[in-house]
Order: sequence, then structure tokens, then C-alpha cells
Amino acid sequence: MKTVPVFEAKNRFSELIAAVEHGDQVTITRRGVPVARLVAETADAADGSRQRQRVASALERLRQIRSGLVLEGDLKVVARAGLD
Repeated sequence: MKTVPVFEAKNRFSELIAAVEHGDQVTITRRGVPVARLVAETADAADGSRQRQRVASALERLRQIRSGLVLEGDLKVVARAGLD
């Protein structure tokens, strides 16, 4: 993992991006304290996409369940009965 100060990262940004594309990670520091990290996006994007698909699937299942559900009576009464 490379570590570079902010002023150097500004001057070498394209080079640092190329390093990240090749699998390296770059930590950017200000006065010796890490403030940011450059990492490749590909793995994180795939995980986010799978998570969105799982959420969409769960919501669709809930919609299907709800479509066949019929509540009789006042909603407050039904809710209170469910608490007992």
C-alpha cells in the first residue's frame, strides 16, 4: 500500500489512479495523519448490485404476500389484537 501526502496526491493523481487500477491501495495523508484511501471500485460495485437485487426481491415477495391479505374491521382494533 502506498502512502502519499495530499499535496503530492494532487500532483500525481493520474499516476495514483493507474496504481489503484492495477490493484494497489493508496492512503492519502495530511500532516502524517491518514485522511483518505483510494481503492478499486469493481469489487464494491458488484457487492452493491447484488445487495440491490436482494432488496428488490424481498420487496417483491412482500408485495405478493400483501396482495392476498384482507383485514376485516378497524385497523387499530386489529393492531391491538395483534399485541395481545
